[in-house]
Amino acid sequence: MVMKQQTLAMAADAQSGFEQHRKPTRRDEFLKTMDALVPWAALCDEIAPHYPKAGNGRPPIGLERMLRIHFIQHWFNLADLACEEALYDSASLRRFVGIDLGCEPVPDATTMLRFRRLLNEQKLGEALFARVGKELQARGIKVNTGTIVDATIIGAPSSTKNADKARDPEMHQTRKGQQWYFGMKLHIGVDSQTGLSHSAVVTAANVHDKHPLPDLLHGNEQRVYGDSAYASQKALIASKAPRAKDFTNLLSNALRHTEMAGEVRIEISDTENSTKVSVENTGDGIDPKILPRLFDRFYRADPSRAQPDSDGTGLGLAITRAIVEAHGGKIEVSSAQGLTRFTLEFIKVSQA
Repeated sequence: MVMKQQTLAMAADAQSGFEQHRKPTRRDEFLKTMDALVPWAALCDEIAPHYPKAGNGRPPIGLERMLRIHFIQHWFNLADLACEEALYDSASLRRFVGIDLGCEPVPDATTMLRFRRLLNEQKLGEALFARVGKELQARGIKVNTGTIVDATIIGAPSSTKNADKARDPEMHQTRKGQQWYFGMKLHIGVDSQTGLSHSAVVTAANVHDKHPLPDLLHGNEQRVYGDSAYASQKALIASKAPRAKDFTNLLSNALRHTEMAGEVRIEISDTENSTKVSVENTGDGIDPKILPRLFDRFYRADPSRAQPDSDGTGLGLAITRAIVEAHGGKIEVSSAQGLTRFTLEFIKVSQA
């Protein structure tokens, strides 16, 4: 084992000084979990044949270090320059990557861009994702029957001050709310119980969230959750996961009516005879007088809960109830003390 002399900068990052009362943050705990969970050596083996080798020029930055930086960019939604600055700013990120500012700088944004382009040009993203899934299944972590779908915009430099005098042709601009963005969009499918991502698709930023939906499902889903961008996409869901029930209306409603710092909780419980799925959100409650009419067709609830950019017609919950009842289930709603909860119950069918 090679011993590396510890610099004062590394000692400070390792909190080996006088900070006796420092509490680990959620970021610290997350990075510690990912450090143990991700099969770094196996992923490096996938990339190594394509990664630059040391020669007569400046030696390349360590492969695992660049891979860890690449993962950080995805986990925390950081563009290249933002990631460079975050690594200088955050000791926990430097510890995770293995950077000692006492003897080396943080890789710059251009280096991060070149690494990402290497992965894209060699089609290594799919290979890495497949390898992660294989390693997790080998450890007994399996994909269950519920998937949450979502998408996020990853910013890219919009400047044309480069050799080609042009923007990256694979990127595109798009508007979200009143803000314009330039870059790509990452679409992901996440297991609803473990929180592990099992599928991912990258498109230009202007591609609507719903279009890659079938590619985000593994096919064995019984439940699909998503925000308003995926609401009422029953045909797209059925094309890949014909047994899946569409819970996008409930989740999109919960997200729409939850304040910025609020919470949305999804709970799944099994009994011998039935399965219950609950979606609960904090925020403005629903007037008890309205609750009995909430599932009526074309009924719009309290105008104070309506969103300025909403294109709802009052059919979403009525359709949800019709689908649930068509499967022999029932749906209930309660709202009190700042918590609104929708509960769906499905009776299990005997396999005999």
